[in-house]
Order: sequence, then structure tokens, then C-alpha cells
Amino acid sequence: PVLYSYFRSSCSWRVRIALALKGISYDLVPVNLIKDGGQQFSAEFKALNPMQQVPALKIDGITLSQSLAIINYLEETHPNPRLLPQDPKKRAQVRMIADHIASGIQPLQNLNVLKQMGEKKMEWAQNCIMSGFQALEQILQNTAGHYCVGDEVSMADLCLVPQVANAERFKVDMGPYPTITRINKALLELEAFKISHPSRQPDTPVELRA
Repeated sequence: PVLYSYFRSSCSWRVRIALALKGISYDLVPVNLIKDGGQQFSAEFKALNPMQQVPALKIDGITLSQSLAIINYLEETHPNPRLLPQDPKKRAQVRMIADHIASGIQPLQNLNVLKQMGEKKMEWAQNCIMSGFQALEQILQNTAGHYCVGDEVSMADLCLVPQVANAERFKVDMGPYPTITRINKALLELEAFKISHPSRQPDTPVELRA
């Protein structure tokens, strides 16, 4: 497999965690979203992913984009360890939380949107994340065990950790979100989350390396 990724991309990070958890080795091709006006806008990358976004994963003779679609494919082709619970209710809760983050929070504060916001980008990002986290905190109080849904790492957790990193980057006060904070801390102790971390990627700038 070949993963097209950017060290700081939260969507790419989700996929890196999934690959690490499932023990799938891959080649990484960095796509710098800032340099050269954004390498994702090159004709070469547009041919690979018409949406001109990372991640993209070449695997099993196909190219997939959209992090949750990639994670679902990995789940179906490499079922162990599972990232979706067997219980239908828990499985639905995992998908709900993953969608809440991947559709309801992250796109509102991603690079393309922030470029449009000009000087207000920090305030905009904070408001989008805080609004989403208020709801997420309430949801997790009903679903969480050790992790987002019960005591097994799931696709929801793969979305949570990168989004908390975004919140910290945009200086969101995490005080009002104790459940999110607790789960994030527990997940960051797991090896798959450590090795996939933005501070430990081949394209991480020297000053940001762990």
C-alpha cells in the first residue's frame, strides 16, 4: 500500500492509526498542503484524487480517498483487531461519533475554510470546535468506557485524537470537556497512536519533531 499523507492532516492521521493498529506496512508519500501553493493542487495529485485532499491510499489495485471510507475498507479486508464493535448498537454509536467529528467538526475548521476566513480564522476554528465538543462531551458521557464506546479502541477513537490535537493547536480551552480529555490521554498511551503522531512522520519539520 501507498499512503499519500501530510504530517499535520487530521484525516491522514486517522488512517495512519488504522494502518498501525492493523499491522499493515505501507510506503508513505508526503503531500505538503502549504508548500508550492499546496502540492495537493498539482495535476499529478488531482489525477490520483480529484478532490485534491489527503489522505489517499493505493491498495489492492484501487485508490481510495476519504478517511472513513479507507478505514471501513481496512476493517473489511483486515478484520483484526476490529475497529467496529460486533454489537449493532455500539457499532452505530461508533459511526455516529466518527461522523460527528469527520462531518460536523473537522471540515468547518480545515485549511480550505480557514483560508477564506482571513484574520478571523483562529476565532472561527475555536467556535467550530467548541460547538462540536460541547455536543461530543455529552454524547461520550453516555457511550464511553475506557475509550469512546466501551473499552475497545474503535473508529470513533481514530477520529477523536486528531481532532483534540486540532483543538490544542487552535488554543481551545479543554477544561469543559473532561471526558474527551480523559479518553484522549488514554489513547495517546497506545503504541499505534504514538507512531502515527504528526510529530513522528517523515515529512514533519525538524522544529516540530518529537
